[in-house]
Amino acid sequence: MKIAVLDDYQNAVEKLGCNALLQAHEVSVFTQTMNEDQLVAALQDFDALVLIRERTEITASLLARLPRLKLISQTGKVSGHIDVDAATAAGVAIAEGVGDPTAPAELTWALIMAAYRKIPQYVAHMKAGRWQASSLDARHNTPGRALQGDTLGIWSYGKLGKRVAGYGKAFGMDVVVWGREASRAQAQADGYRVAESRQSFFAQADIVSLHLRLNAATQGIVTLEDLQAMKPSALLVNTSRAELLAPGALQQALAQGRPGYAALDVFETEPVAGNEWFLSADNVVATPHLGYVEQKGYEIYFRAAFENVASFFAGTPTNVCNPAALART
Repeated sequence: MKIAVLDDYQNAVEKLGCNALLQAHEVSVFTQTMNEDQLVAALQDFDALVLIRERTEITASLLARLPRLKLISQTGKVSGHIDVDAATAAGVAIAEGVGDPTAPAELTWALIMAAYRKIPQYVAHMKAGRWQASSLDARHNTPGRALQGDTLGIWSYGKLGKRVAGYGKAFGMDVVVWGREASRAQAQADGYRVAESRQSFFAQADIVSLHLRLNAATQGIVTLEDLQAMKPSALLVNTSRAELLAPGALQQALAQGRPGYAALDVFETEPVAGNEWFLSADNVVATPHLGYVEQKGYEIYFRAAFENVASFFAGTPTNVCNPAALART
């Protein structure tokens, strides 16, 4: 069978050991993001797609134009990027993979440390011949800060939030949690403080790190008012989903000085265009959605995805989230 791996920006998949799982099939790796017409032209002859998280949107229109397609194997869990109903109607099975919180949690902490100590800014200015300068703007040309004794706010105490809270505790931070009732109860049971209210959560935190899932209930859940409640010295960290913030809220809040800083790994449009406002902002540290992009994590993600592909074409489908599609194949 012909298998296509989409959006492998770094051409990393070919170097993974788990590729041996698909040695009986013809595998092609695409490294560039494509629009619908380009996808149709490239994928007409393929039987299965392997998606890297949400990098490609699978719409009803696209599915209708790929009649040979039988399987979509997802690295990690399916999110809003796939029209599951349309896939089911078209007889395209969707196999879900597994996730691992290790790499995104570590990336969150790397961003926290980099932003708090202004490491990227210092490095860039040193390369330009300016010693111990973090900005040409006097407002931002200030020393970084140590984490010990500051307050780390965690919104949503799930697998990722729990890990990041543990890192904060190890660094001597005061950890405070906000989220749904069950999330707050679990954090309290684990010995962490729970904020008295949403407003107090944002107001007291020196760092707010977002770890919510994106769905209809959480889209735009972080408002301009929330951000304006933060300290001028505070840092907002988002390694979850850009759409958790109300449109334009972060840019406006940073311009007004509350919070003073942001560290971002996720964006509303990816890949990011070179003229985005945050790329030239001295008070923003941004990385190109690296949370899950890590060697060990890739082996976990792609092994599960490739096992699902192999099982499907061996006649024993596994981890199919829309089993009704199997009856249509």
